[in-house]
Amino acid sequence: MFSMLKQITKKNNKDIRDRVLFTLLALFIFSVGTHIRVPGTKDITANLGFLELINAMGGGALKQFSIFATGVIPYITASIIIQLLQMDIVPYLTELSKQGEAGRRKINQLTRYFGIFIAFIQGYIFSFAFIGTGQTALEYMRYATILTAGTAFLLWLGDQITQKGFGNGISLIIMAGIINTLPTMFIDAFRELINPGGHQGLLIGIILFTLFVIIYFVIIIGVIFVQEAARRIPIQYSNRTVGAYGKEQNYMPIRINSAGVIPVIFASTIIALPATVSQLSKNAKVILFIEKYLSYQSTVGFSLYLLFILFFTYFYTFLQLKPDELSKNLHNQGGYIPGIRPGKETSAYIKQVLSRLTLVGGFFLMIIAGLPIIFTSFTNLPTSITIGGTGLLIVVGVALETYKQLESTLVSRTYKRGYRRR
Repeated sequence: MFSMLKQITKKNNKDIRDRVLFTLLALFIFSVGTHIRVPGTKDITANLGFLELINAMGGGALKQFSIFATGVIPYITASIIIQLLQMDIVPYLTELSKQGEAGRRKINQLTRYFGIFIAFIQGYIFSFAFIGTGQTALEYMRYATILTAGTAFLLWLGDQITQKGFGNGISLIIMAGIINTLPTMFIDAFRELINPGGHQGLLIGIILFTLFVIIYFVIIIGVIFVQEAARRIPIQYSNRTVGAYGKEQNYMPIRINSAGVIPVIFASTIIALPATVSQLSKNAKVILFIEKYLSYQSTVGFSLYLLFILFFTYFYTFLQLKPDELSKNLHNQGGYIPGIRPGKETSAYIKQVLSRLTLVGGFFLMIIAGLPIIFTSFTNLPTSITIGGTGLLIVVGVALETYKQLESTLVSRTYKRGYRRR
């Protein structure tokens, strides 16, 4: 880390330093925007419940009902839907996915238009749900338009970061939003645990806060370990000699958590739908039923939430990796797994390995997503103080990918300079 910072400060790496500074400046603009409230509104005092994840990803923008309240979540939702529709569901999208770079640009354009549309619908629902029923339809549309404009600006800002900065702009904006809430969380934890006037005493409060910080960082280390862990399947190629490659072994790496945070987002959306409908309907019986059986705090709702995560982990992993296609591509390249016949046996072997890894990855996601709910249920601390959670998973994943991109850029530049000197 320190050697990388030292390399960035060198005169020869001025362009890299400018890209890093541009990224930080763009994220600072996003952070400032989260505190600019939509005109004519006020902070949301009600419990957000299932929308707490959206609030965390937006850096608390939803709670403050700022111009970035909807954030980039509509674009993420649109991306997932478009990606699913490419799987031989909509022929036009399937054809675009096979047209290379031109097709990807067209799909990205359609995704943005769809994301803007979702942002407007979501902004209208948020306005109706949190501002109240004393407004006219035109005022709700005005609020929704402002929120949609905020989402459109964040998509543009994310593109600028991707092109002129480092890392994926959209992912970095989500990461910055989550990091924005961390100082407040630790300050709240400090105030709640280290309370001289409390019944547990100052010394016990200091011990509890220290333990809280240690557990939090241990979870971060565990997330990094699982995110980087992968099963390497050995691969040999019939058209390559071993001596030509200096006995270098080729591998097909399959990560334990290949699905990322997508299963948690899917599961959260499924659980959130009934609660959203109940809030709009204002039916007391429906609201009571959902709070009793379909909320995160209930045993049934929490169990369903974890089962949905496990199901979508398998669904999305196999949808993404496609063992049959992996086997076919490997065979076309002249490769094979030692001891496994090409074709159906290779596909079956990859499915078996992927199924076992996905089970471990699914349980890992269940633990990370369930920790904040369990922690809140068994402690008297406010809901703003949590351990683990999807947000932590996103921050670690994005930070690792950005770090690797920056590191590879510096390494390749150092290698090229050393080669020129020779």
